[in-house]
Amino acid sequence: MNALQYPEIKPKKKLIKRIYIAVMLWVVGRAIQAAAKVDSEVKEEFAKLKDNFLLKMWIWPNGPAMYVGKTKDGKVKYLGWKDKGYKPTLTMTIKSVEAAMLLFTFQEGTAISTARNRLVVDGDLPDACALVRILNIVEVYLLPKIIAKLAVKRYPKWSQMNPFRKHFGRILIYVRAFTF
Repeated sequence: MNALQYPEIKPKKKLIKRIYIAVMLWVVGRAIQAAAKVDSEVKEEFAKLKDNFLLKMWIWPNGPAMYVGKTKDGKVKYLGWKDKGYKPTLTMTIKSVEAAMLLFTFQEGTAISTARNRLVVDGDLPDACALVRILNIVEVYLLPKIIAKLAVKRYPKWSQMNPFRKHFGRILIYVRAFTF
């Protein structure tokens, strides 16, 4: 039997899933930028990072991707999805579209995804931990409690004790993420 007589089967592109993930990366990137202006904990986490901090979160092997960076004056900015020659200081790679779907449909949290070897980090470990904490805070702001509990390892107590902070912060993050 000759192996060359059988055509190579190429996997499908999973276009709908890629579009969903690209939209989610856009929303999360914009929300991180907005949360850095609204929430004190997110501000503190970004203050601890280096001035030239640049995050690349992407789906292996062909994307989509998200770039979030910190400027020299401390502002956090969503830089889009295109690679414009950036040199990220922290790269978070999700190993496949299916793994990204589990993460972005909140069927599993970041901690579980990392434990199941679906998420690879290249960069400093303290920066990665800070970024996971930032992502958890942003998810708590963006999602209803019943869904956010699935997405984060521990639902924060501050959101249970101070509804004004949570709801007012949520409104501000949504407004800033989708308007500015």
